[in-house]
Amino acid sequence: MTSHVHRTDKGILQAEAGKHKFSLNRYQPSPDLALYIEHYWVVRWDLRGQDPYRQVILSYPNVNISFEQEQQGIYAGVYGVPKTTYARLLQDTGIVFGVKFHPGGFYPFWKQPVSLLTGEILSIQEAFGVETIDMTHMMFAMEHGEDMIPLVEQFLRDRLPEPDEQVALIRRIVQAAITNKEILQVEDMAHTFGINKRTLQRLFNRYVGVSPKWVIGRYRLQEAAELMEKGSMPDWSKLSQDLGYYDQAHFIKTFKSMIGKSPEEYVKSLGGV
Repeated sequence: MTSHVHRTDKGILQAEAGKHKFSLNRYQPSPDLALYIEHYWVVRWDLRGQDPYRQVILSYPNVNISFEQEQQGIYAGVYGVPKTTYARLLQDTGIVFGVKFHPGGFYPFWKQPVSLLTGEILSIQEAFGVETIDMTHMMFAMEHGEDMIPLVEQFLRDRLPEPDEQVALIRRIVQAAITNKEILQVEDMAHTFGINKRTLQRLFNRYVGVSPKWVIGRYRLQEAAELMEKGSMPDWSKLSQDLGYYDQAHFIKTFKSMIGKSPEEYVKSLGGV
């Protein structure tokens, strides 16, 4: 039986404000798909009579498939890893059912370098050569998100790939980048796993869609944004060093290029913290 899962809201910028505008539920995949899929997620909103709401995501290095129903119609697509932040405008009413693949988990279904998807959105038809309009209508005729899961899992099982040992390896490497604070450079990652740096970069290009350096930097930026949202004005110099940046200026430049605001501007945008 599929069950709810709880995940951190890290990466959903200003998540507390967003909780007043939409609901987010996550569900576990069935065991046979858990190697590839991190979880399913369902977002619903009803903003009738309210201004549209713009939610910004500092994305993880995950490919997502989403089935969407909004006022303007339905859509099913594959979302590659965004190069910077990803913004979604929520208006009127809508629901999105998403499949969040583990880093590396989409490649066996796609069978092409995932870097070809980076920063791109493809329709399901473009990605898999099949039309899913009927299936999407069936999904959104259901009341609860968990009731939609069997339809999506059957779609994936029909395309279930041969076992690929690299998928589990990539997952371990990315998990280490999240949890091991001593991995600050690509060389640290390569040394930890005994993999040549160039081999590591080729693996990430094919399976993840972004570079090992990008993955390390993205998780560190998420940590920084989370600290700011918790209400503290960080010591920028110490934070820059803790996150593995050469200096404070490099950290500020990277943060602004990804989020569109300097760290200080971002803190002020949270409500004058």
